[in-house]
Amino acid sequence: MSVIMTLRVPGSPAKLEQFTAENPDAVRGISEKAQGYGVIAHRFYGSDNEIMVVDEWPDPESFQRFFKDMEPEIGPIMEQVATGEPVITFWRKLETGDDFGWE
Repeated sequence: MSVIMTLRVPGSPAKLEQFTAENPDAVRGISEKAQGYGVIAHRFYGSDNEIMVVDEWPDPESFQRFFKDMEPEIGPIMEQVATGEPVITFWRKLETGDDFGWE
């Protein structure tokens, strides 16, 4: 069963949006490589001073390989938009019998 990965980091959502607007090829390249590592779904979210990535991966190891191998591409982006260290959490789906809206 797949896992949800959240990566939360203090930083500027506006700077991330500006970077992605100015560097669409770099962002697209990272997304395409993530797909090669098995990512199923991906989104960025922002609040006042925090950026969150929400991904679905086949397993934690697939994300960890991707993140380690892509550090040369991801690191410089993080340096521009983050003001602290990321916190990565893996989540498993709980079987509660009340699922709706995700299929």
